[in-house]
Amino acid sequence: MDLTYFRTFREVARRKSFTKAAEDLGYAQSSITMQIQKLEREYGVPLFERFGRQLRLTSPGEILLKLAVQMLDLYDQSKEMVASQVTGTLTIGTINSLAAYYLPPYLQALKQLYPGLNIQLYPDSEASLMTKVREGDYDLGLLLDQYPAEPLLTCTKIKEEPLLLVAPLSHPLTQLDRIELTDLQQTEFIVTEESCIYRGMFEKLLKDHAIPFQIGFELGNLEAIKQCVMNGLGIALLPRIVVQGELEQKRLVSLPFSHEDLKLDIQLLLHPKKWISQPLQTFIQLLTNNEEDK
Repeated sequence: MDLTYFRTFREVARRKSFTKAAEDLGYAQSSITMQIQKLEREYGVPLFERFGRQLRLTSPGEILLKLAVQMLDLYDQSKEMVASQVTGTLTIGTINSLAAYYLPPYLQALKQLYPGLNIQLYPDSEASLMTKVREGDYDLGLLLDQYPAEPLLTCTKIKEEPLLLVAPLSHPLTQLDRIELTDLQQTEFIVTEESCIYRGMFEKLLKDHAIPFQIGFELGNLEAIKQCVMNGLGIALLPRIVVQGELEQKRLVSLPFSHEDLKLDIQLLLHPKKWISQPLQTFIQLLTNNEEDK
């Protein structure tokens, strides 16, 4: 069986879509369908099933995916070790804020060093990300969390990332020299989706201290959150990397607020038995060495 079919199968499983997998791999959708059908005939079982518009793996498909990931990893390892070919794919799972505002310079540097490397970046929820690193679906994960994020994985702290309470320039709280939790009573907040780690931390902090607050908007897009804050619709708690540009341009203001329970670290997650390819080792060094130099 051609390894290409297993790469296609892995991509369809990741993207949960024949169409998106075809776009990523540069194939016609009919070619993707044909390859999956050949795999299903080879193994004599359906690998995917549909529930309405949702595409998901069957139980045999889940078993094959774990084996396919291992086979493809071993193949890439053999090329690097035997033929000194640095190609293959590096698959990174991360959260939206890091994908948009932190990783691009590092990805650019890695691509310049390894032009033949296929880099796949998947924004994902934290829970899903950690599961896929454990199962080998992602080569590594990057997230914001309290250290260590997952004791079953190898967690490397890259840097502490401050959480800032940001407001429009005209907000009444900007007049205070120091903001206490009690100053936030009845304040209207613009928040991220419910699964976001720092939203959960902040809401727990307010509830634990019996601080009444209001959620004016719940948005899944960080740019939308910033635009709403700048237009005076509320204030928001966001990582500094997300709002650095707007603070420098004086389009937002960071309120004088901090709390010891609101601390997060950018962390790199690996499976303890993960084979460290040359590109992966280089990427880890780019992240860790750059932050040590700052």
